[in-house]
Amino acid sequence: MEKVTVSILCGGKSSRMQSEKGLVLFQGKAFIEHIIEAALPISNEIQLVTNTSDYDYLSYTKIKDIELDKGPIGGIYSALVHSQSEINLILSCDIPLISTAILSELITKHTTDFEVSVFSDANKIHPLIGIYSKKIIPVLKKAIDENDLKMMRLLDKVNHQIIEVAGEKSKQFRNVNSLAELNELNIKY
Repeated sequence: MEKVTVSILCGGKSSRMQSEKGLVLFQGKAFIEHIIEAALPISNEIQLVTNTSDYDYLSYTKIKDIELDKGPIGGIYSALVHSQSEINLILSCDIPLISTAILSELITKHTTDFEVSVFSDANKIHPLIGIYSKKIIPVLKKAIDENDLKMMRLLDKVNHQIIEVAGEKSKQFRNVNSLAELNELNIKY
């Protein structure tokens, strides 16, 4: 398999969580640590896209946003510019239930026919659990320059595939954005 770089987007103001989302504790570990644990069997090339020193306790490469306040599109752009790999696994920092198995499935189903591969389930498309090619850097840059920062519009501009997942697997996509959602997660798991 071709080398894969994993980039975890740690950005976001986290106003609903009232703290740095990737560092919120679930089952005694920070969200970011759950995600790294799931990603490590796939690649030890892991970079964290963050503009804060809060993640300095982790030994992985940290990169800052090239363009500030441009949301996930800015984070993906920064990740791809800094990556040495053509194939890049992009993950948000708020998906503590993600597993190695589901990430491996994404990589297996991605082909070079596509510039981006993402999951969907019955509820929605999950653009922040995806494979992104360095080939889309110019598209990302144009979106940033035009302040066109909607992820779904980005997908419309690139050759992408959507991999459908159903049932139990889709629970892994659950992102946690508020203290109420965290409390609910802690009760269930």
